[in-house]
Amino acid sequence: MSSDIHALSGAYALDALDSDERSEFEKHLADCPICRAEVDSLREAAAGLADLTETTPPPGLRERVLADAAVVRPLPPLVDRNRRRRRWRALLAVAAAVVLIAGGVAWHPWDRPSSPASLSAVGRVQHAPDAQRTTQTLPDGGTVTVYRSASLDKAAVVVKDLAALPDGKVYEMWLQDAKGSMAPAGVVPAGVSSAEMVLDGPAAAAVGAGVTVEPAGGSRTPTSDPVALLAFGSA
Repeated sequence: MSSDIHALSGAYALDALDSDERSEFEKHLADCPICRAEVDSLREAAAGLADLTETTPPPGLRERVLADAAVVRPLPPLVDRNRRRRRWRALLAVAAAVVLIAGGVAWHPWDRPSSPASLSAVGRVQHAPDAQRTTQTLPDGGTVTVYRSASLDKAAVVVKDLAALPDGKVYEMWLQDAKGSMAPAGVVPAGVSSAEMVLDGPAAAAVGAGVTVEPAGGSRTPTSDPVALLAFGSA
């Protein structure tokens, strides 16, 4: 076992070890609670990047990172140069993730756009090339924003700061067709004031979406006047 086995935790968390290193480290991991805790925290930090706000990196960031990487003095592991290089690339990525999370901001390196596979179900509707967006502010100050993509045949809703409802009541979403009929499209969980979800049912032919207050569990047809009614543009 190499003397720097503890230093492998970052590279292990990012799956940057070769098979021999991985086998050696996993044997060590079984008996080292400190390394297990570090691996878990690094994996959690990396996963948390997807939930943070995106912003443009400051000018010169790439050059500073590369310059710093060139002068970093690594620990002297008993491994070959290629292994050491892979490890430090992995540790640098983890360190960047931790710094960005601590600051509450994340961005894609060198302004690279997100791939569709990295988006949530709601995000895929929001970022579809033909996505339409319409927002309504409610009298109590809450907002309802609906996104519709005809190419995906999907709609998604983001609600914020909805007024509290009496016990046994929930907000229910609806999709409206060209004849004015309302089809149930999902229920905001009871007691939740802010949420986002993809609406049930085909959305390409819908002309709008609505929100009503319904008994817990939802209704098959609206039983109240709409709290919000939002029209889509032409599909």
